[in-house]
Amino acid sequence: MRYNLTELIARGEGTRLEFKSTIHTAYRIARTLTAFSNTSGGLLLIGVSDDGRVSGVESELYEMQKIEKATDLLIDPAISVSYEVINELGRQVILIEVAESDEKPHYAIDEKGKRTIYVRAKDKSVPTNKLILTNLVTPDGPLLQSSNVRNLIQVLRKTDFITAKQYAQLVNISEYRASKLLHQLTGQGLLLMVDKPRPVRFSLKISE
Repeated sequence: MRYNLTELIARGEGTRLEFKSTIHTAYRIARTLTAFSNTSGGLLLIGVSDDGRVSGVESELYEMQKIEKATDLLIDPAISVSYEVINELGRQVILIEVAESDEKPHYAIDEKGKRTIYVRAKDKSVPTNKLILTNLVTPDGPLLQSSNVRNLIQVLRKTDFITAKQYAQLVNISEYRASKLLHQLTGQGLLLMVDKPRPVRFSLKISE
């Protein structure tokens, strides 16, 4: 693993990067780890506040106990992560690396035992009822180059989500055709579908 902490912090939080000053509970961090696993993988920096300030962790052992509880007991199926400790100005930052999983969907288990799928949408871990698995095919090149799809990508780089109705109005096509195209792009791995709460919304799988 070997990452430059200064460069990571300068990138800011996004689809594949999240900052945490500390891990409050194993249940809450399970959502983030699940979302990374279900989407494009990612890095979690523990000991870095939301504004990018390096606060450091008080105890590597204490933080990693919560990570291990999340990965082993609160995510189904369980996931594996790798980590390293980076020393920055006398403070310890824990860097957790989560790979995109081949066993998705993964579910985060909450305090009541409820199982929920989470995915990453920009810099948030959001719940969804269903995960459309990407087809193991090369995305349709001509489709990705069409003006309708280029317009969609431009909009989603500026906003978190779009609905079929909004997309239909954006490119002046029927809502049925817009929904079909959004689902097609989801199946090809360009988009993620989030259907909780309704209406169904779509976001870029990788937004950086």
